[in-house]
Amino acid sequence: MERLVGTVSRGIRAPIIRKGDNIINIVADSVIAAAKSEGFALRDRDVISVTEAVVARAQDNYASVENIATDIRAKFASDEIGVIFPILSRNRFAVCLRGIAKGVKKIYLMLSYPSDEVGNQLVDLDLLDQKGVNPWHDVLSEKKYRQLFGFIKHRFTGIDYIEYYKEIITESGCEVEVILANDCRAILPYTKNVLCCDIHTRNRTQRLLKAAGAQKVYSLSAILNSPVNGSGYNEHYGLLGSNKATENTVKLFPRNCKPVVEGIQNKIFEQTGKHVEVMIYGDGAFKDPIGGIWELADPVVSPAYTEGLEGQPHELKLKYLADNEFADLSGKALKDAISNYIREKDKSSTDSMATQGTTPRRLTDLIGSLSDLTSGSGDKGTPIVLIQGYFDNYTN
Repeated sequence: MERLVGTVSRGIRAPIIRKGDNIINIVADSVIAAAKSEGFALRDRDVISVTEAVVARAQDNYASVENIATDIRAKFASDEIGVIFPILSRNRFAVCLRGIAKGVKKIYLMLSYPSDEVGNQLVDLDLLDQKGVNPWHDVLSEKKYRQLFGFIKHRFTGIDYIEYYKEIITESGCEVEVILANDCRAILPYTKNVLCCDIHTRNRTQRLLKAAGAQKVYSLSAILNSPVNGSGYNEHYGLLGSNKATENTVKLFPRNCKPVVEGIQNKIFEQTGKHVEVMIYGDGAFKDPIGGIWELADPVVSPAYTEGLEGQPHELKLKYLADNEFADLSGKALKDAISNYIREKDKSSTDSMATQGTTPRRLTDLIGSLSDLTSGSGDKGTPIVLIQGYFDNYTN
């Protein structure tokens, strides 16, 4: 019988996961139990996605403000540093900033404007135009910023992030001076020791600073990239991808994830005979067109996935085929012609009009975004997502 349903994404409920729990068994058992409860069958090439938060929790991958401060002191060995281009986030950066501030005596806090890297606005771009400010050239002191724009609160959180970050720093016993600029080298007249807090542009930022004469330059990825007094860590991403756990601790991005996805894949095969693909996902890679906020505050969408999720989709535009190659056909003849065309498509070629307009993104970024949207970030209680039919096409 012909299948009339394409891709289906299901949030799968799981127990509350704690330190030391066997994440492989929990995920496999939860998916199999959900299939039995809801009356659907697992199939080959189904995708099981697991949110990074529960993997890190099972690993007990946490660090404290004091752990962060200790590593900052060890890395910089200086009383003052520049902290540049952090994102504006209570969840993502506030606790990290508290730890950084406890590790030094003075911070030169340089914020990008009119928004941070992921689109959280300090000031509306149109207002810059009205005031004659060029964000790519002009360096603003906090005093100049206030004269021009006053006190502006974030449209969603209601927070003035300049004041908020200043309070965190001073409450930690550290002095602070705020600068607003978009050229990373603007920090160098203030200090030659710089902590780069940008996420996706961090390598370029470090390169430019070093070439311009900075003495010590680190990314957040270098802070807690190894254990500090028994803390959690992430050897690849350090503090990048961390989230607030308590007022004084952060949950780090999970580490050593490849055995986890392969373990889940093997467990499902042992119990069902089905070869599924598995990935761990964090933020999706999508942007809110109204708020202008790009979701991806993690360093990557997926820190680990099974081999079948490598690469990009190779798809054809059905509307192009219907309007061009087979414009003279309709009904069953049109369906058969398009089905045959899909079956015979050259998977090594992407240079054709029939493929243009299909999304040129990696499978893990697309599936991770679908998973993030399915699970949400609140109280749904579905840290596991089962996606079926993703690799189907019109011929299946």
